[in-house]
Amino acid sequence: MTVGQGIGQSWAAGPAAPAVELREVSREYGKGEAAVRALDGVSIGFPAGSWTAVMGPSGSGKSTLLHCAAGLERATGGRVLLTGRDITSAQDWALTALRRQTVGFVFQSFNLVGSLTAEQNVALPLRLAGRKVSRQAVQDVLRAVGLGDRLRHRPRELSGGQQQRVAIARAMVTRPAVLFADEPTGALDSGSARTVLGLLRDMVDSAGQTIVMVTHDPGAAARADAVVFLSDGRIVDRAIRPSAREVADRLARLEG
Repeated sequence: MTVGQGIGQSWAAGPAAPAVELREVSREYGKGEAAVRALDGVSIGFPAGSWTAVMGPSGSGKSTLLHCAAGLERATGGRVLLTGRDITSAQDWALTALRRQTVGFVFQSFNLVGSLTAEQNVALPLRLAGRKVSRQAVQDVLRAVGLGDRLRHRPRELSGGQQQRVAIARAMVTRPAVLFADEPTGALDSGSARTVLGLLRDMVDSAGQTIVMVTHDPGAAARADAVVFLSDGRIVDRAIRPSAREVADRLARLEG
């Protein structure tokens, strides 16, 4: 069973529409002379059914871009559209509801609940959203990520790679329009990282999933459809289906 078969077709904004769009987005921290501008007038659209990697030197604004695009942080200026809806000034309750309906998150630290089994961890976002939990759907998504024999295992009984696959299954069980991933392979060994990246690739190719991923790893970025490079809060370069060597060379020029 592929990931696409196990999860089903993800909702998409349309064949040509961006699933997420930033229009002249800025994000500042602090005020007055102490203000720091993490994003400086960024405009970009992330096409539905595609995988985009975001890279740049430390402090370039990668995570801030991800958080603003996902509605985890408010933009100071500009507009953010998520599945065609302007979330820039949405009320907190409306933004929370929209995220639960349309967004999935995968982080470097897995963020699993240690006292819950893999099956219970995957069901958690459905319960939090007040949605009916289909045990069959939860088991299907765990089988799709290769963990059909680990349903009742708790995080401490799983390897790092297996924990990240549980986190991916948890993100995907709600069939999100967009999956945001922040360094999803950063805590994994090379073999587990390849497995996780293969799962993400299959989600795009088989299920039409949209993925926006922050990473520092050129090999991970090379698995994406496109790579966007940031420096000092601005988009300074882009590459379509680059090799890992090309990604590393471009990143080295920005860091040099």
